[in-house]
Amino acid sequence: MNADILLRRSTAFILWRVSNTNPPPQLILGRLQPGTPPTLGGIKTFPLANSAATPDLWSIDAVACGLRDGAVYHYWFEVTDADPNRNGQRIRISDPTAYTIDWQLLAQRPDDPHYNDNDAYPASVIKFKGGQLVACDIDGTELTAQPVPPLNDLSANNQLVIYELPTAWSRTGGQVGVGSFADVTALVDTNSTGANFSDLSVVQKGRSYLTELGVTAMELLPPADSFYKREWGYDTSNFVAPDTQLGQPEIYNWSAANRDLQTLTAALHKYGVRFFIDSVMAFAAQHAYQAAATNDFFILNPAANPSDPDAHDSEGGIRNGFGSDLFRYSTPVQSYDPVNGGSANLYPARQLMKTALIRWMDDFGVDGIRMDSVNNVANWDFVQEYMQLGWQKWAERYPGDTSHFIVVGEELSEPMALLTQSRLNGLWHEQFKVYVRYVIMGQPAPGESSFGSTVQKMIDCRRFGYTDLSQAVIYVTSHDVEGFRNERLYNLLLSNDISQTQQRIQLAFVCLLTSLGIPMILAGEEFAAQHDFFNQNGNVDQNSGKQVDPVNFSLIDDPWRTQLKNYVATLAQLRTSSAALSVNDNEVFFTDFNGKQVMAWTRGNANTADLIVVLANFSDYGTPNPTDPSAQYIVNNWPTTPAGGNWREITQGRPVPLNWIGKEPIYPWEAKVYQLILA
Repeated sequence: MNADILLRRSTAFILWRVSNTNPPPQLILGRLQPGTPPTLGGIKTFPLANSAATPDLWSIDAVACGLRDGAVYHYWFEVTDADPNRNGQRIRISDPTAYTIDWQLLAQRPDDPHYNDNDAYPASVIKFKGGQLVACDIDGTELTAQPVPPLNDLSANNQLVIYELPTAWSRTGGQVGVGSFADVTALVDTNSTGANFSDLSVVQKGRSYLTELGVTAMELLPPADSFYKREWGYDTSNFVAPDTQLGQPEIYNWSAANRDLQTLTAALHKYGVRFFIDSVMAFAAQHAYQAAATNDFFILNPAANPSDPDAHDSEGGIRNGFGSDLFRYSTPVQSYDPVNGGSANLYPARQLMKTALIRWMDDFGVDGIRMDSVNNVANWDFVQEYMQLGWQKWAERYPGDTSHFIVVGEELSEPMALLTQSRLNGLWHEQFKVYVRYVIMGQPAPGESSFGSTVQKMIDCRRFGYTDLSQAVIYVTSHDVEGFRNERLYNLLLSNDISQTQQRIQLAFVCLLTSLGIPMILAGEEFAAQHDFFNQNGNVDQNSGKQVDPVNFSLIDDPWRTQLKNYVATLAQLRTSSAALSVNDNEVFFTDFNGKQVMAWTRGNANTADLIVVLANFSDYGTPNPTDPSAQYIVNNWPTTPAGGNWREITQGRPVPLNWIGKEPIYPWEAKVYQLILA
């Protein structure tokens, strides 16, 4: 299926849903004139018309505009501002369904004290070719059909290791820049080299860092277009277009966002890495509908209107737009349906987001979705509709497959009803992060009766109400690094004056990559990245570090950090290849709290050949004289080794003699991971 409005815009300039229609909206169109600054030349103005069949769909046929075949055009729609806090000025807005946005060409904002520079909307871009309006980049490069990778080349949900990648990168010394689509491509494609960060070792030609690390999915923090200068882009401006700045490395004269994102997704699929998008749909900044149809799409002040159906989040509190405007998902109108066509009683913002999803899945081969701030989206019916549409599009690509696509939500209170009511396929399991941070400091989690119960709950998401490991995305750190014990692991340990940093981070990754759940790695944690930006008190907060927390890939060249990365890569490759780690079997069979905190558990079925044993020491205890040949640490109840079987300790890549299994010395804050090997 395609969205009806996207089909219509192949032959006409289309604007859906305008609140103030007297005078009617207009199309302002011209061609980019290079210069400092660039300008719009050959400007033409055309009134848009509507029809009785679709009274809130405004359009003009492209052939009626006298366009030159093969030419690229920049354009805006001019509408009467519908924001109730303003005085009805005419304002030029971007096309809400534009595939390409050009921020180098901004409309002149109204000369009125109600407006500021953030009200200068960027131009939309389109190409006229053969009587059709064709999606293209700023230079006219057209989109290409995305190849569909063989399903067997992609990892199933229960064998994923996700890499969560910010789009802000840095170098040692505090220099921050844009990790462009081209830079990200160089993290996976051996034939590519970085652009803005071409000096980094991880983006050199011949390397495929993501496959070296063993990840099987990449979640790119919001790739949709944002007016922010590459913080995260969590205030999206244009949901249908890829981010202009991510498509314009410093060596480019203009953005090639569509081409470069398609190149990136094709490279990911070539190397067997799934592409996840971060969908941020609770709020927006500098979005066209903030002017064109304000109250249909947005609630501007929830606190002032507590009885409004869109005022409250899913936990009953007042929604928070964090300085941006919140979308309405609970107030219907009678309108043209941009997804299905025709007229219906619908929720405009829901249909806008579905339109964007259809475009992203068709053109960029999306294999998974993370929905940001589900509680602030505040409408579980919409969450479910969005998930179902994603699966409908997936079924068009791979009929009958149910294991290689997933829609996960970030709702940190982890309401299981989102899963039991089939609103989502999975949730971010925030409590794993909370628990793992306590255990690597040797402490029980708040509310737990003991350290042992903390570890048992941490390693098995079913103890929190999940029924399958693929329902819980687990992580030691997420991009939300603001607040108590949310910072990067290196900084957490440093701020708590805790020694043996590398050992404890390794221990955290053993827990992550052998526990029940879909493991996710925040870029940089695999080599103990640290924060570059802090507030005056040395802490990460909303203004100092949270939204400008870049990943510093130059740190990986430190020898101990390279060693740590290799350790994590070994575990990640085990996680994606071991059948024992892809099933829900998990049993703690040994505990030792006699002056120490040592536990051992199995993954997989002890009655089969698929078995992993994890031995973890969460204490300062170490076997006395561990290098002495007679030194031992006895682990009781070790699983029976079947005939012909042997054991291999994975983190050091060494076979373990049968007479030594379950007796090896242990070191402080160390974990050993054993795999059963059958001859």
